[in-house]
Amino acid sequence: MEYLKKYKEWLESDEIDEETKKALREIQENDEEIKDSFYKELEFGTAGLRGIVGPGTNRMNKYTVGKATQGLANYIIKNNGQDKGVAVAYDSRNMSKEFSKLACLILNANGIKTYRFKSLRPTPELSFTVRELNCISGIVITASHNPPKYNGYKVYWKDGAQISYPVDDEITKEVNAIESYSEIKQISEEEAIKKGLYNVIGEEIDNKYIEYLKSISLNPEIIKKQAKNIKIVYTPLHGTGKKLATRILDELGFTNVYVVKEQAEPDGNFSTVSYPNPEDPASFELALKLAKEVDADVVIANDPDADRIGLHVKDNKTGKYILFNGNMIGLTVADYLINQKREKGLLETNVALIKTIVSSNMTDRICKENNVALFEVLTGFKNIAAKIKEFEEKNTYKCIMGYEESYGCLVGDKVRDKDGIAALMLLSEAAAFYKEKGLTLWDNMLNMYKKYGYYKENQVSIVLEGADGAEKIKNIMEKIRNNPPKQIGKYRVLKFRDYLKGTIKNNETDDIKKEDLPKSNVLYFELEDDFWCSVRPSGTEPKIKFYMGVKGNSLENANELVEEITNGMKKLVKI
Repeated sequence: MEYLKKYKEWLESDEIDEETKKALREIQENDEEIKDSFYKELEFGTAGLRGIVGPGTNRMNKYTVGKATQGLANYIIKNNGQDKGVAVAYDSRNMSKEFSKLACLILNANGIKTYRFKSLRPTPELSFTVRELNCISGIVITASHNPPKYNGYKVYWKDGAQISYPVDDEITKEVNAIESYSEIKQISEEEAIKKGLYNVIGEEIDNKYIEYLKSISLNPEIIKKQAKNIKIVYTPLHGTGKKLATRILDELGFTNVYVVKEQAEPDGNFSTVSYPNPEDPASFELALKLAKEVDADVVIANDPDADRIGLHVKDNKTGKYILFNGNMIGLTVADYLINQKREKGLLETNVALIKTIVSSNMTDRICKENNVALFEVLTGFKNIAAKIKEFEEKNTYKCIMGYEESYGCLVGDKVRDKDGIAALMLLSEAAAFYKEKGLTLWDNMLNMYKKYGYYKENQVSIVLEGADGAEKIKNIMEKIRNNPPKQIGKYRVLKFRDYLKGTIKNNETDDIKKEDLPKSNVLYFELEDDFWCSVRPSGTEPKIKFYMGVKGNSLENANELVEEITNGMKKLVKI
């Protein structure tokens, strides 16, 4: 079998070090582990690599990271970008520090300058840094919100966004063209420093990023008035967020910020949570405990690389903390930004908001009410960033905000990826603004439902790991694609979009039209009553994801409807 052949090749190869071979010998009796480690090459996919740390072609290790970096170096040289250099950041995960230095030294060995942060930093700051230093590219070593056994390698291009077509395809070709690990160039840190190729960055970039964050604050005077009244509980979930999150809140004047001490320091094993993801309610257990002790207004969490954000808000009527999902977070920021800019006369006529196709349709109403242009893109922040780049190139719109339902948003256009620090700042500011009016963020959300409509969304993920899991995900997608449902729950499917085939089928007429849809493995169902559903494999995790959206006539009705549609989607795969 091919995977056993690869396993033996690594054991016998002079290119593989003894430490790695020792780890391989330890799994020699575990056929399933060998298979998952070697059944394929770790794909250079959505902006880079992501996988379990360990030996093997399908693992994150110095060989797979080295191959990816050498391929990136070859592409940069072909584009004459070696003097512009590459910014490099890393998070708190196991091996992040080592992989980041390895990447720098491989780039240096190819004559490419690097600017590596002296300690861990958030992903949004890396995006900011690429633009600030006018780099050709950027790398951040992170697996974002994945479980502890994972790590990843994300590549950014000169616009500060994750690489997208055609750059991602061209870099992938360079990576795949490397046939031997001996092709990976090496240089010592001492020699790289001597040649002026290896550079360390830190506080000077932090200062510029903080100034940028202050520039998007809309009500600094209200923060000062309410600073002593607002209580904020914050957790970085053992990741990168603490340094900048607490600094921006402090410099804006918030005085009652409580950091969850058990999760305050970096920890690659994420010892207090099984899954360091602010989408998971379980990750808030310690933060909510502290919130009840101090009577906090809001409870905020960042994931380990601080691009995502999670939020609980106190309901003063019941004393309970309400979990905001990613759509509610994005809608809260959007409504606050747009309305405050409009009231202050700062809302320009050519501003646009960008959302993904599986994000809330309430966004459409907010934009329509305020005469803000709205654009929809496929899931993934690189698609939001690509739309911002298009605005710049065509000199059309200015991005006021972009967001997706998976707990991420950006504000403006200085950062071209999810920015959990900017979101934290604006949510805290909005909490102060509404407290001035005697309201909580939950009160404001209820007012938004009354004003715009009772929109409700849900998402269900099925985790299917390993080679067998990948095959199951493929089979599920093909089954639904080839036999799309005519009805989900009790609601008729009016139209069926297949983004991979570029087709839209009208179920009323049975007509199938070819459309200029962006190509992606996504299926989308338009239902009656303006309901919708979608399904796609995750681009970063071993999951298949199902999305649903409804509009009810009350919050209770919307909750019932979305549960009904969710159950209908589950029946498609019998989960």
